[in-house]
Amino acid sequence: MLTVDPKEISTGQRHQYLLGAVGPRPIAFASTVDEEGRPNLSPFSFFNVFSANPPILIFSPARRGRDNTVKHTFLNSKATKEVVINIVNYKMVQQMSLSSTEYAEGVNEFEKAGFTMLKSNLVKPFRVAESPVQFECKITEVVELGQEGGAGNLVICEVVKMHFDEEILDENGQIDQHKIDLVARMGGNWYSRANEGMFEVPKPLSTLGIGVDEIPEYIRTSKVLTGNDLGKLGNVEALPKEEECAAFLNENDEIAKLVNAGDAEKIHLQAQLYLEKDEPAKAWKLLLANR
Repeated sequence: MLTVDPKEISTGQRHQYLLGAVGPRPIAFASTVDEEGRPNLSPFSFFNVFSANPPILIFSPARRGRDNTVKHTFLNSKATKEVVINIVNYKMVQQMSLSSTEYAEGVNEFEKAGFTMLKSNLVKPFRVAESPVQFECKITEVVELGQEGGAGNLVICEVVKMHFDEEILDENGQIDQHKIDLVARMGGNWYSRANEGMFEVPKPLSTLGIGVDEIPEYIRTSKVLTGNDLGKLGNVEALPKEEECAAFLNENDEIAKLVNAGDAEKIHLQAQLYLEKDEPAKAWKLLLANR
């Protein structure tokens, strides 16, 4: 058995061991606002429920190990003492992952990830309309566990209002664990889908993805492409150029015939197949060739 003294390895190594061993971890999709009222949205897998009376949730936006900076969520939590914790299911996991991109302060991750802002009842932060469960919370305490990179910050939240999508409830009004279709975080790029098992979501670009808000409307409003599909399309640094799309068609006779036929639904279905194979570049070339 490998025995490790945590003091003798790097913060990055400790992080990998801990997150690889402790899981699956539920995901707190935390919505906050800064002191100017600008929204922020980011996921955290250091999260769980700790009390029912009072109803207490705790999540931890840790200091970044690479440079010891803190997240906007942490700063907003300390400043405003309010947060909405949205629960993540499989239908929204790709968009959720895209929202974790390190966009600049003031950038609206709701828009970048393609989520709908829903006004809360008792707190200022917005809810994620696509989330199956939304908890409006007042922050009772923020406990800083350290001042070095990798240190956690426990945000202790009291739930003051709960919202449930009726589609996830059973005949008794309780949450149906199959219908809610929860996902959880594991080590590396791996997630766990409660209904099926493990799957992989590549980390968002180290550079900035264009975001769902930059996807052309005729693609963004597709009746075929899902939120997860749009999340994958939004996680590219730049769109292919017109000559790249033309070359793609010249190299693929069947795809060229598909585009020339002009059936948008079939084109979007083919693009969806590319996305399922983790080939977003091909999906983009096909979709843009059809504009």
